[in-house]
Amino acid sequence: MDSTTATSLWDELVGTQPDPDLWVVFATLAAALAVIVPHGLWRVARNAITIAHEGGHGLIALLTGRTLTGIRLHSDTSGLTVSRGKPYGIGMILTAAAGYTAPPLLGLGGAALLATGHITLLLWVATALLLAMLVMIRNAYGVLTVFLTGGAFVLVSWLAGPQVQAVFAYVVVWFLLLGGVRPAFELQSKRRRGGAGDSDADQLSRLTNVPAGLWLFLFHVVSLSSLIGGGRWLLEV
Repeated sequence: MDSTTATSLWDELVGTQPDPDLWVVFATLAAALAVIVPHGLWRVARNAITIAHEGGHGLIALLTGRTLTGIRLHSDTSGLTVSRGKPYGIGMILTAAAGYTAPPLLGLGGAALLATGHITLLLWVATALLLAMLVMIRNAYGVLTVFLTGGAFVLVSWLAGPQVQAVFAYVVVWFLLLGGVRPAFELQSKRRRGGAGDSDADQLSRLTNVPAGLWLFLFHVVSLSSLIGGGRWLLEV
């Protein structure tokens, strides 16, 4: 790659792209809702939220000095992230808290990039995160899921035109914002029925002596606040 090509790619990466029309923003919102609301479609689409959830655990584990040993994604949309380090302390607490908060916070960060016109940067950052996560996947279903998801981002980033990239990026961010809300309510429902006794909220309760219900409330606050804030940014086109 010569210097001219490298400069061109860098300019494309850090440059801004034009905002889509408002009707496109609403159309991508409707598309995201059409996937999230119906139970059948949600069971499939929830795999993407699980990728973000487990990726959040993994990223924070690394940032807090823990050793990430592997991530597993399962066909029932559950997942498991394993890291080594002290089984207590702030690093473990932040790692446990990162799962349910990761999808909406990623959506909020994506909305911030879209609000400033950085559509290409959003797609490339997402691709890089997925490729980095792929290295840590330890089961076949997880590899397949992350590979297909990352492949979609690569194809759109390299082959699609600006309009298609914009539509894809807005659908992804709406999906993270809206899809990041539903899992906390699902967890709340399971706990009400006496299930999910080893959920992230319960693990956090054991780590901090703070009731699991308060941690669940935190998950709701983060997801709903991200949806409100990110939604406002996306609609200000």
